[in-house]
Amino acid sequence: MGILMWTIIIVLFVIAFVGLVYPIIPSLLFIAGGFLVYGFFQGFDSLTIWFWIIEGLFLLLLLGADYATNLLGVKKYGGSKAAVWGSTIGLLVGPFVIPIFGIIIGPFLGAFLAELLVHKKDLKDAFKSGIGSLIGFLSGVLAKGVIQAIMIIYFLFVVF
Repeated sequence: MGILMWTIIIVLFVIAFVGLVYPIIPSLLFIAGGFLVYGFFQGFDSLTIWFWIIEGLFLLLLLGADYATNLLGVKKYGGSKAAVWGSTIGLLVGPFVIPIFGIIIGPFLGAFLAELLVHKKDLKDAFKSGIGSLIGFLSGVLAKGVIQAIMIIYFLFVVF
């Protein structure tokens, strides 16, 4: 049973990391799913209230990191709220429209088009906002990857 449990947990954690680049996959649910699978197989005794509080704080940090990096990336390069929204929409739609490169092109195009169409900015300024969006997205992926890794390492520390 141990091999089955750890196989399921590892698969859930891997899917959570895939969710970093495919935001339609709810990474947090897969990480929490790994914790719950462990609890159902081994019992929840080792997953104390402090474990859940600490993981909950990491969860909040993870959610904040995603929004903050996108916002800071766009704002640093002169983008507007419309660019942030365009970037977010592009991030969600991009992978479906352009399967492999959509995750990179989507946020850029979303911010770029939002600045052109909503705020009537010139091409140079709209391009800068798109670049800021892309930098924000990539920074967010990095930050979320580190936080997810810490969550998993803490889980492993608690259970071993």
